[in-house]
Amino acid sequence: MKAFVFFRGRSIVFKERGEILLLKFAQDLEDIGVVESMPKLEGKRMIMFLIPKKKK
Repeated sequence: MKAFVFFRGRSIVFKERGEILLLKFAQDLEDIGVVESMPKLEGKRMIMFLIPKKKK
């Protein structure tokens, strides 16, 4: 699963807020998924990848 935050206009100044938002999102989903790659900035989008946990 791919989660991203899109920065518009001057909101790119608040990159740390976008990273915090994505990490909170990952923490909320920790029972069903795991972070595959940490948030990284690509242009005006901050992207993070999650993968589902394996069922036992």
